[in-house]
Amino acid sequence: MSDTDKDANQALADEWAAAMEEQDVVEESVIPASTIGGAESAQFQELTSESGKSGSGEVQLDAILDVPVTISMEIGRTQISIRNLLQLNQGSVVELDRLAGEPMDVLVNGTLIAKGEVVVVNEKFGIRLTDIISPADRVRRLGK
Repeated sequence: MSDTDKDANQALADEWAAAMEEQDVVEESVIPASTIGGAESAQFQELTSESGKSGSGEVQLDAILDVPVTISMEIGRTQISIRNLLQLNQGSVVELDRLAGEPMDVLVNGTLIAKGEVVVVNEKFGIRLTDIISPADRVRRLGK
């Protein structure tokens, strides 16, 4: 092994050692030693409006506005056996549980938030929202 390889390996080992020490410091600051082995209740600050008033009914959403979510459009569902699934090939038709012309479901992270119809804009598919599910109904559906 050449001196440059040894120097590179030593530098890599030093970087790993520094990273592990830094991780230990971060873990100690995040999880106090007094709570290890026992549970303490977590304390969170209440989300408040920009003016700092709490209980006014306004919630600060800035903290979550950049959180990515997955939006999917569902035109229908069906259940088939694995035997029939394995027999599918190019040109096969799978019957769905929706009628032609029925609105599509718009799901965000698997939760229904709206219904809409398919549109074509600049040769790309899109969806025009025709019915938005109210927040109260969305919360009610989460309990199911």
